[in-house]
Amino acid sequence: MEKALKVKDIIDIAQAKLIQGNTQEVCGAFSYDTRSIQPNEVFIGIKTGEIDGSNFWEEAFQKGSPIAIINQIELKKEALEKWKNKTVLVVKDSLEALQKIAKYKREQYGKQLKVISITGSVGKTSTKDIIANVISQKYKTLKTLGNYNNHIGLPLTLLRLKDEEVAVVEMGMNHFGEISQLTKIAKPDIAVITNIGTSHIGNLGSRENILKAKLEILEGMEQKEIVVNNDNDLLHKWQLENQQSKDIKIHTFGIETPSEVWAENVELKENSSTFLCHIGKETAQIEIPVGGMHFVYNALCAIIIGKQLGIEIDKIKKGIETFELTKKRMEIIKKENGITIINDAYNASLESIKAAIQYLERCQGSRKIAILGDIFELGTHAETIHRQVGQVVANSNIDILICCGENSKYIVEEVQKHNNPNNKNNNNKQKEIYYYETKEKIKKYLKNETKPQDTILIKASNGMKFYDLCT
Repeated sequence: MEKALKVKDIIDIAQAKLIQGNTQEVCGAFSYDTRSIQPNEVFIGIKTGEIDGSNFWEEAFQKGSPIAIINQIELKKEALEKWKNKTVLVVKDSLEALQKIAKYKREQYGKQLKVISITGSVGKTSTKDIIANVISQKYKTLKTLGNYNNHIGLPLTLLRLKDEEVAVVEMGMNHFGEISQLTKIAKPDIAVITNIGTSHIGNLGSRENILKAKLEILEGMEQKEIVVNNDNDLLHKWQLENQQSKDIKIHTFGIETPSEVWAENVELKENSSTFLCHIGKETAQIEIPVGGMHFVYNALCAIIIGKQLGIEIDKIKKGIETFELTKKRMEIIKKENGITIINDAYNASLESIKAAIQYLERCQGSRKIAILGDIFELGTHAETIHRQVGQVVANSNIDILICCGENSKYIVEEVQKHNNPNNKNNNNKQKEIYYYETKEKIKKYLKNETKPQDTILIKASNGMKFYDLCT
């Protein structure tokens, strides 16, 4: 079923100018990063900020790339002569070219390929991982690598297509219009919205606007079929308003709200969870190899997708039981000294921090330590949301809070307020609280003050680079 993409196709699709090379040459996967490019991958030079990746075209050839698609930069005759056996294409805008090429390739597969697209404020990557593992029990499956979910990553994912029958792709966004663009490239058959929280509220202004931006995912769908978390207040309201629509087929999953697929008898453990799943009149006992209520929701979503694709329940169960998380997302690291680190440092929001704290509370260990940094892209909501994080921490049973970051001081202030032993209404566990101005001071604490059997959660927005603390 593989649809060969040739240089001549790129010339037509992207209005590219052939500088040198073979128009019949077949293009494999694409890469825009010469640091990680693999032999035989097509290099496409993307301009990001002040740096135009097109200037690294020779480095791409040195690493085995046969084809370079670049912007209109100066090309010296000597350099072209040196690489005369390679193909060079010049385009007006390489990013636009990448997106056009990916859209074309997706269209070549037509109905032979099912595309499942996933968006939401939190949980996109873990939901993608579990859905893809369920689908792979019956179909050859392509999935987004890591969090390649933006205007560059999604096209690169689709350009990895070979003979897969299903593609599971993430769609992320920061502003209106971004998912609209992605969905028109991917043309999904089934869409998923995991939840509507507060991520990017600084850019979009309200949770209602976040919902509106996420619903752009429907714009690229010929037949609109969507799976939503029915326990999320805004998604529940939306599905009630649209459940009679003839244009949209809505599937729901939940725990607290009556849904198409729902869970009861949920048992949360440190390293796993179990629940009884109701799928219409059918029931199944499900086990997940990761702790945390949010993974129960992810599994329910995967069960709906599996059923829609005709996968037997035994295979769905196996897909859930054997899935593995993408690195830096609730990654459990066991140290030789008996310390356990929960590396959830890739991203953060109020909702995901709350879920991570709830998971930490259930962990074994002599002390439970939360190391939290700033949540980005909150705009004028930054203080309010960080204080809400502080309230979550204050109401938890963790032993030690360590914060670093400009807005994390509001977390500390809120916990200190509740931590006051003179507060007669305070029944919460007293906590040690530390605020450090630099990560280096946190590293010093981790080196000198932690004890065997401590369990440490590390979480912040990716820009804080808290993953450095996990080594």
